[in-house]
Amino acid sequence: MSLPPLVEPAEELTVDEVRRYSRHVIIPEVGMDGQKRLKNAKVLVVGAGGLGSPALLYLAAAGVGTLGIIDFDVVDESNLQRQVIHGQSDVGKPKAVSAKESILEINPFVNVLLHEEQLDSSNALEVFADYDLILDGTDNFATRYLVNDAAVILGKPYVWGSIFRFDGQVSVFWNEHGPNYRDLYPEPPPPGMVPSCAEGGVLGVLCASVGSVMVNEAIKLITGIGDPLVGRLLIFDALEMTWREVKVRRDPEGEPITELIDYDAFCGTVSAEAQDAAAGSTITAQQLKEMFDRGDDFTLVDVREPHEYEIVRIPGSILIPKDQFLNGEALEKLPQDKRVVLHCKSGGRSAEALAALHGAGFSDAVHVGGGVLAWANQVDTSLPTY
Repeated sequence: MSLPPLVEPAEELTVDEVRRYSRHVIIPEVGMDGQKRLKNAKVLVVGAGGLGSPALLYLAAAGVGTLGIIDFDVVDESNLQRQVIHGQSDVGKPKAVSAKESILEINPFVNVLLHEEQLDSSNALEVFADYDLILDGTDNFATRYLVNDAAVILGKPYVWGSIFRFDGQVSVFWNEHGPNYRDLYPEPPPPGMVPSCAEGGVLGVLCASVGSVMVNEAIKLITGIGDPLVGRLLIFDALEMTWREVKVRRDPEGEPITELIDYDAFCGTVSAEAQDAAAGSTITAQQLKEMFDRGDDFTLVDVREPHEYEIVRIPGSILIPKDQFLNGEALEKLPQDKRVVLHCKSGGRSAEALAALHGAGFSDAVHVGGGVLAWANQVDTSLPTY
């Protein structure tokens, strides 16, 4: 469905702006009026990561007058495979700062506002209030629900994108004109069931494919042209090179959204069972080293996936993926006369496996807080991280 323009046009474009955006203004559907609307638009991008990187670059190039960036992370070398707004010299720099520098290099006419803080229920409404449109490129369910609820309360549209391995999804949620994110996902998945990009990986160029579609939708909303993805979910399969569309409708039984909640608790980033299991059964990477040094008799089990085990492993560990703990298959592979020590990449999956192990009677089993990353950073720094 067509919607009216989201933003009123600016009073004028300068000669330099007309020259810069000439390939836009000669498109009849955009024209001077549409480019003035882009100039007057205020867009907030949540996350300067995989999706935020191409989105910010193309929003800036398109002439969006004010760009907000909310991100409290710093650039890591593992980001550079897909987060194209950052470069090698930016490693260790705040992502928001690095992104601003790249944006101004592309388009000095853009006003860039930085929010170097973690988005949560205490600040979301205040941060969103001054923007016309939100782009959500985050990779966790807690923040997605937070963005959705804040946008609904404030009556603002937002463009949502998601990526994982070779698959991408894009939609536009605007409660005033169609469904919101909770109509698509009324409840978050069980903790640990959906791996993040850090755990499962993502094809770097997929970020560009999905991020550019998100910007395309933002431009349509701002200028009032075309048919935005309101009530439609666009699904991309990079391996098959196919796009397909799924209709999204309002949930007739959906509860009105009137306030922000505790989204970490709502999504249960780690299940209550895993938290309980880890509470008194967590050791550090240094404590694991001391167990090796003493010659303790124990079995070290890596609960990651085989492709992760190939990247880096703690010497002496055996591989039994987490799913085998959850379905019981792992119990046949574990010794009954030795203490079992579990680890994963950073501690989340091993805590879930630990809960299953405790439930099966392995009461003295423990897991390594921080996982193989802690081992590589604190014990054997010659090992790679990912």
